[in-house]
Amino acid sequence: MPFSIQVSIDCSNAHAQADWWAETLGWVVEPTDEAFIDRMIAQGHARESDVVTHNGSRVWRTGAGICRADDVGRPGRERILFQPVPEPKTTKNRVHLDVDLAGADRDTQRARLEARGARYVEQHSQGPYAWYVMLDPEGNEFCIA
Repeated sequence: MPFSIQVSIDCSNAHAQADWWAETLGWVVEPTDEAFIDRMIAQGHARESDVVTHNGSRVWRTGAGICRADDVGRPGRERILFQPVPEPKTTKNRVHLDVDLAGADRDTQRARLEARGARYVEQHSQGPYAWYVMLDPEGNEFCIA
C-alpha cells in the first residue's frame, strides 16, 4: 500500500504564507470549522490563546493548510501545511517546491509573483528545460518552470 504525504513548511506567519501559496498555485486555504474550535475551547481541550482571527475567521494559531479546491476534506489529498516556528530562516532550504506552470509563460508568471512579494534569484537550464529560482515572501526557495 502506498503512503500519502503532506509537505510542511516552517514559517513566521502561517496564515499569510497559506494565503500567498494558495493564490500562487490556484489552490484554496482549507477552511477552519469555527464551531469545532469553540467546542474544543468549551471542553477545555484548547484555549483562546490557541486561536487567532485571520480574514475575519477564527483559525488555529498553529498553522494553515492548502490543497486543491476539489480535494478539501478528502483523505490522502495533496496538501501543504504552513506551521509557525520561532526562529527565522537563516540558510538555504534543503527541500523546495517546483511549480510546473503548465505551459504558462515563465516571464509573465515571474512578474506576477514578484508583484505579490516573491523575489527572483536566478535562471537555470538543463538541456531544453529552463527554470527560475525564486523566493517566496518569507525567503523560502522555489522554482517555476
